[in-house]
Amino acid sequence: MDLARAIIDRAEAVEPVIGAFTYRYFETALDAARDAEARYSGQGGESRALDGLFVAIKDAGHVAGQPTSAGSLLTNVDPQPVTSPINTRILEAGGIVHARSATPEFSCSSVTWSRRWGVTRNPWNIKMTPGGSSGGAAASLAAGTATLATGSDIAGSIRIPAACCGIVGYKPPRGRNPVDPPFNLDFYCHTGPMARTVADTLLFQNVLCGLHPADPTGLPRHRISAEPDAQGLRIAMSRNLGFYAVDAEVERAMEDAARRFRDLGAIVEEIDLPWGWDVIDAAMAHLHTIFGTSIAPENSTDWELMSPYARDFAAAGLRITPREFLAALTRAGRMGVELNAAMAGYDLLICPTNALPSVPADLDVSNGTVEIGGTSVPALLGWVMTVPFNMLSTRPAISIPFGQAANGVPIGMQIVGRSYDDDTVFAAALAFESAAARPAWPDPSIQLTQA
Repeated sequence: MDLARAIIDRAEAVEPVIGAFTYRYFETALDAARDAEARYSGQGGESRALDGLFVAIKDAGHVAGQPTSAGSLLTNVDPQPVTSPINTRILEAGGIVHARSATPEFSCSSVTWSRRWGVTRNPWNIKMTPGGSSGGAAASLAAGTATLATGSDIAGSIRIPAACCGIVGYKPPRGRNPVDPPFNLDFYCHTGPMARTVADTLLFQNVLCGLHPADPTGLPRHRISAEPDAQGLRIAMSRNLGFYAVDAEVERAMEDAARRFRDLGAIVEEIDLPWGWDVIDAAMAHLHTIFGTSIAPENSTDWELMSPYARDFAAAGLRITPREFLAALTRAGRMGVELNAAMAGYDLLICPTNALPSVPADLDVSNGTVEIGGTSVPALLGWVMTVPFNMLSTRPAISIPFGQAANGVPIGMQIVGRSYDDDTVFAAALAFESAAARPAWPDPSIQLTQA
């Protein structure tokens, strides 16, 4: 109960600053914590893997009896009749759902704000975004208002906010964790764990994985049993994946990360990738076709209720042609061949998660650009380096913190594995984390008093 009260007290103090939560269930969470405490003391049955842990569930998937807003004014407040597969796993393992975490509208932005819930802010610097679309999840973990959180990742929505908020986020390989239909049929889309440490992320991932009757695309359960070990690993490093403009602070942090891996006994060598901005063009064609079309309202009057970035994303979906979608699939196929060739003889690839530590919290990604080192890039995906590994969806990718920018915002690194090789990714991430010193966790309530 001490942990439960500490988390709820912390949330009451900092939520007015960061806005990480949409719906809150603090009273029922306290009841669940009492039950968990009884199980731990041997008075209430056998304890479970997540007993007593407070899990912020993204306000995009469903929990029976709770509403799901998806950050939109177009959704109603009726309780959902069924629970999403990934959330079923959490509840069955004893996880306590004390809150739903904020998302941009329909999860279609790399920053987290919506007309329904307002702006979610980064606990390390409240002027900046926690990233998106699982921004509320990452902000809550960084601020200490959750012990675990769920994310979904169709273009980087777990890894982008993990990097911005100095926490850990894992995009598992396709099929590893169950996904709600129809996005279980979209190979870009994944569900996954977010936590404050790699070890906690591993624990959570082992709860979430495996076959589920609601998702016929899933894979049999694979429990990761990695120990911290980078000795002898051959690691390919790319500073820019061939085409991104990368901030100077991120570049310097990547050099430090490579040195740290070498100190741990790994061999780190830079590689060249033959990728260009056509990768992002292909990704946007794919995302607009499936994702954009899925959120497009049928009622013409509903369009005006949408946040501007969601409205533009949906409209773009209705303009995409079948030929453009086919070209996007073709480009993704070539990318896989190209990465296989570039990584021949290597166990892992490391690269920045985001090319820029963060962007302003209220940035409208539908309007304008972001500047990195004098280069203007698209505001939605131009500053994040995650989407290539949604296109190459069988490759696991974890984002771990490995530096901090001058404005206080953390910097994240992706560790990308060979297809379905979760274990090597986690072994390397555990080893890196064990050798790294990290700054004290932020206190956004202090920032509010100083603003």
